[in-house]
Amino acid sequence: MSVAFVPDWLKGKAELLEENDQLIRCIVEYQNKGRANECVQYQHVLHRNLIYLATIADANPTNASKAME
Repeated sequence: MSVAFVPDWLKGKAELLEENDQLIRCIVEYQNKGRANECVQYQHVLHRNLIYLATIADANPTNASKAME
């Protein structure tokens, strides 16, 4: 994801978005190789990151609606 499209309230979290991108790619690669059990740790980290980002989004409802405009 390009940082140019990240809403202002999430700009400091761009590194986390990049990390999530890498985690998803790693998870997909392991699954494609039939090694789904080994990607569980990456799924846990991704889940933690997504919960964190969702919590931030919920705490900033006005900023999230502005980003949608």
